[in-house]
Amino acid sequence: MAKSKTAYVCNDCGSDYAKWQGQCHDCSAWNTLVEIRLGPAKGSGRVGASSSASASASRAGFAGALAQATVIGDIDLQDLPRIPSGTEEFDRVLGGGLVPGSAVLVGGHPGAGKSTLLLQTMCHLAAHMEALYITGEESLQQIAMRAKRLKLPTDKLRLMAETNVEAIVAAANEFKPKVLVVDSIQVVHSDELASAPGGVSQVRECAAYLTRFAKQTGTVLFLVGHVTKDGSLAGPKVLEHIIDCSILLESTDDSRFRTLRGQKNRFGAVNELGVFAMTDEGMRQVKNPSAIFLDRSNEPASGSVVMVVWEGTRPLLVEIQALVDDSQLGNPRRVAVGLEQNRLAMLLAVLHRHGGLQVGDQDVFANVVGGVKVLETSADLALLMAIVSSFRDRKLPRDMVIFGEVGLAGEIRPVPSGQERLSEAAKHGFKRAIVPKGNAPKGPIAGMEVIPVSKLGEALAALE
Repeated sequence: MAKSKTAYVCNDCGSDYAKWQGQCHDCSAWNTLVEIRLGPAKGSGRVGASSSASASASRAGFAGALAQATVIGDIDLQDLPRIPSGTEEFDRVLGGGLVPGSAVLVGGHPGAGKSTLLLQTMCHLAAHMEALYITGEESLQQIAMRAKRLKLPTDKLRLMAETNVEAIVAAANEFKPKVLVVDSIQVVHSDELASAPGGVSQVRECAAYLTRFAKQTGTVLFLVGHVTKDGSLAGPKVLEHIIDCSILLESTDDSRFRTLRGQKNRFGAVNELGVFAMTDEGMRQVKNPSAIFLDRSNEPASGSVVMVVWEGTRPLLVEIQALVDDSQLGNPRRVAVGLEQNRLAMLLAVLHRHGGLQVGDQDVFANVVGGVKVLETSADLALLMAIVSSFRDRKLPRDMVIFGEVGLAGEIRPVPSGQERLSEAAKHGFKRAIVPKGNAPKGPIAGMEVIPVSKLGEALAALE
């Protein structure tokens, strides 16, 4: 009998090796290689006339495959039909709605609201089409109790408690749902694999099996995934390559707001952001997230300024705060919450070299209000202005908004979509704006004074 082959796969990046080793050469992670079984090896066969016949058959097979190729100019370019999920914020992150035949991976920390959001969506979709919800971690009674507590319509949605992937596909072939949810992929297993559920081979093969079913039948597939302690999706990295869309539901322990961020999307914009609020009746979308992030105190304070960041396809106004204080330690602290810490240190060096402010003996704390994570460089100028405001103990006008990228030479670089950012700020009642010279609007904006700057010194002079 042929022996089964084994391989060692890295849990972090998905690289495979012929034998176990302590460190993965591709991602440099330690102790992440896990053994998987690849199935029985096939015999090589006898070399001779049979091999030449098989070669001829292979050539004939390749010729048939080439005959089925399509010229790219003959492909129909009509848009794929989108299925609205019933929630505008969810549709925004997905790129405009659900695409038939797509596989969507939804991740998040325990208690973030993944199951609640998908249950609400499925109950809405079940009123118009066949929908099937597979639960592997909860009983049917628990799902029904949650639906009753959230006051959801429960007369159309089909529920099934199953962890075997072959049984799940068999049930889907019987009910023929348009939308299928598997909660979660870490508990699903296949009888053809000997490893335990949640292992690298089980997660990868089950996800590929379900995705192949969704592509062949045009079913919208939702896979719920667990996350590791650092917030990334658990399981093999190749899982993110199999699916079409990967979204992450993020939350903080002290906030009722949830942010749904797209990390990969073959049918829409990447890094799109949707905002939800967790209420007694489930997840409720926040159509104007700038309003909740701008809930500022009535009394102006130094070190606080509003910036405009670009999230996916829309601008978002958030407040950034900075605190500069005398350090009691030999090595002053640099703490950034919601911002990149290394970039904070770099901007402080630019402020010293080109702004003439020495904060090397000061503790510097920076925070983005509302738990938002700012990943783009348009927050550079606003962060420096907040640091200067706190250092000088000078309050900035409450009706001022600031954005722009700061270079190492002290220049203020333009950022994408400057006109849309200014228009969003004007809609929220801001009267003044300090922006890069390259983002200065061609025409005046009603009710707003725009101050274009090209150097850090000009921006500091605008605060005087």
